[in-house]
Amino acid sequence: MKEIEASLDELSKVVDYLNKTLPSNAIVFLRGDLAAGKTTLTQAIAKAKGIVGEVTSPTFSLQQCYEGNNGENLYHYDLYRLEHEEFMQMGLFEEFEKSGWHMVEWGSDGLKEFLESVGYNVAMIEIEPSKNNSRDYRITY
Repeated sequence: MKEIEASLDELSKVVDYLNKTLPSNAIVFLRGDLAAGKTTLTQAIAKAKGIVGEVTSPTFSLQQCYEGNNGENLYHYDLYRLEHEEFMQMGLFEEFEKSGWHMVEWGSDGLKEFLESVGYNVAMIEIEPSKNNSRDYRITY
């Protein structure tokens, strides 16, 4: 596990670590309370991948897809109140076959365990408020 403390202006520390650590195809579970900074981190990752335009939380659409200038894709999911079985029934599981990083907010432990059991690269980032308007990012991969 890697721990990084970063303010909004220092999010590049987290993004740089992820770029060095994660493979080009990975599923990243984002955990944290409401307003912890899950979407903000996804926005910083999108910017680093050359994605232009607004990156927003897919709260109502469940998924947003972005293509970076350098061909790196980013997928952003918000699974709040969506159970593992519902996710599978909606056919969203197949989306993880697409090349790129898949950022999953509010993903269940059951979904994470299933994805790991079938061989996906799954990382976990837990975000908690820290001192001086910073956040603690605990990254497990």
